[in-house]
Amino acid sequence: MNRLLVYMIALGCFVVGTVELVVAGILNSIANDLHISIALAGQLITAYSLAFAIGTPLLVAVTARMGRKSVLAGSLAVFVAGCLVSFGSPQYAVLLGSRVILGLSAGVFSVVAIGSVAKLVPADKMGGAISTIALAFGSALTFGVPLGIAIAGWWGWRGIFAVLAAVGLLIMLGMIRLLPHIEGDAPASLRQRFAVVGNPVIVSGLFLSFFMNMSNSVMLTYLTPFLQTIFHLNVSDVGLMMLVLGVSGMIGSRFGGFGTDRWGAARMISLGLTISAATVAIVPAFAAVPFAGLAIIALWMFSLFMTAPALQTYFIQQAPQSSNFVLGVNTSIIHLGIAAGAGAGGLVADATSTVLHNSWIAGCTYVLGLGLAGVSFSLRKKIRFDAKREVKFGNG
Repeated sequence: MNRLLVYMIALGCFVVGTVELVVAGILNSIANDLHISIALAGQLITAYSLAFAIGTPLLVAVTARMGRKSVLAGSLAVFVAGCLVSFGSPQYAVLLGSRVILGLSAGVFSVVAIGSVAKLVPADKMGGAISTIALAFGSALTFGVPLGIAIAGWWGWRGIFAVLAAVGLLIMLGMIRLLPHIEGDAPASLRQRFAVVGNPVIVSGLFLSFFMNMSNSVMLTYLTPFLQTIFHLNVSDVGLMMLVLGVSGMIGSRFGGFGTDRWGAARMISLGLTISAATVAIVPAFAAVPFAGLAIIALWMFSLFMTAPALQTYFIQQAPQSSNFVLGVNTSIIHLGIAAGAGAGGLVADATSTVLHNSWIAGCTYVLGLGLAGVSFSLRKKIRFDAKREVKFGNG
């Protein structure tokens, strides 16, 4: 039964992930329909990301003590309302406001979903459960976005928001009917919750998350021009490669969850970052051997998704009493890292007139993340050692 509940929550993550990503694929339709520029339409993505990054940790902190079932269902209710506002938007300003609503609701749902599935399964199955959530977000990119674009082609860009509202409503009703009561975080004031972020293990982990996601973004944001200019793929070949990468990421996510449960979060984080750094650093050397180069990029995508559930599990393990708040802060860090990576990648591409060097920048940043992972793991061991010594001498 718990596995079914995990899948139901994951389906909710697939829906909220799709509403975030699909806008990039229908910008032209939105711009033409509302008679605005592509640049202005692009601000719909910015508004969503800012709402997600800034609002999520604050709302998660405020709702931390509430039952997880209520927060999941409530955030989905707001999400459905946001989709309906998008569907009925008569003008750009209203649509922009709906993106803020969607960013806030999706952010809360995403964070609480991870913390909730971790409490629905035994501790030794936590990594697998979290990997299912990561798999749902990966599926939103692989399947949700193409499906959303197709729906927009059939019924217009508003149609996708109507469909997502309907599916979100069904999931919300299912949660109200089937989800058991899931406890929130332990009682603590906002000040105490923010104090958790001062834990050096958490701080170094958050810096690791920032540089890891910055590295991902340096490559992912410019992956299409990278495939076209370095490996000379045409548009249809790029679409096929994106599908391959999506499947590779989904497999990586499942393996990451399995490996986290079997070998521990720290080992999987270290392994994932090492593979990521190595693959993006050497891929330009295979520009003349496209098959090998594309296989290396697929391995990079595998390692990228493999690391995500391990890092989320690591945060939950380090702050079990405030896991939802820490995960909320991490979502902000993720979005900041993505923004920084997109900006850095753009600067490098403009300065060199090629995206070739983006892979080397990403590789160096992964190495920096790997160093921060080592710092976090060392601090964790030191804190555990000091705690054991204190107990030993205290009892003595």
